[in-house]
Amino acid sequence: MDTRQDELRRDLDATLQARKELGKEYEEELVDSFMKRLDARLDARVERSVASRLDDYQPDHRDRHRDRHRWAPGRAGNRMAVISLAFGIPLTAIASNPGSGGFAGLLACWAGIVGVNFAAALGNRRDRAERRTRGDWD
Repeated sequence: MDTRQDELRRDLDATLQARKELGKEYEEELVDSFMKRLDARLDARVERSVASRLDDYQPDHRDRHRDRHRWAPGRAGNRMAVISLAFGIPLTAIASNPGSGGFAGLLACWAGIVGVNFAAALGNRRDRAERRTRGDWD
């Protein structure tokens, strides 16, 4: 057995011995005390394990670079256009219905879709300009 297990066994034996000497009325306090010591040992062991794994960890900068291209601002604009068209089809059918507004409803619907895409394009343009000034651009 390793020394940590020996220490734990001695602690448990001491707790059981104290319970025999003190009686059942102190059992809860003795168990709580033993569990606190056990928790502290487990916490220390987990911390050592995490620290050693973090010491061995070396991030791959290529992955970060690849992710930057995957979520590039231009692609976000393309996604917004595709989503707008997908929502535009059923919204056109609903808005052009005479009970929902007819032609005026159709114009209002597409004006909203164009407005959302315009705002997204301006936001992407501003993001690209900020990245260029920070030097964070590819």
